Amino acid sequence: MHKQRIGVVCIDCKTEDLTEATEFWSAMLGKDGEIGESGKYATFDDHTGMPKVLLQAVDHEPRVHLDFETDDKEAECERLKALGATEVARIRSWIVMEAPTGHRFCLVGPQGDDWPGDAKEFG
Repeated sequence: MHKQRIGVVCIDCKTEDLTEATEFWSAMLGKDGEIGESGKYATFDDHTGMPKVLLQAVDHEPRVHLDFETDDKEAECERLKALGATEVARIRSWIVMEAPTGHRFCLVGPQGDDWPGDAKEFG
């Protein structure tokens, strides 16, 4: 048995510098954004509940993707492959997947301090 839920909405920004994107999304969300040390990610303060919002600097075309929190990435990966998803890559500690519809998403470990919250149980 394992659990899973949407943990993060990732806004992929085709840029090497997230400053302008962080300014825009901070104003749009009404929350102060902060770019992390690596310069690759920006998070927003005052966020409560799930999912979180994250900006990510990428080298592909801009898009939005979902990160699904799970307490067993391997089991969830296998479950989703059985449903028709494909594993695209393993980057750091997450698994990049693609739905049969062509949409990409990631499997990540628990992100929220309220885990498991409203996570659905599988298996």
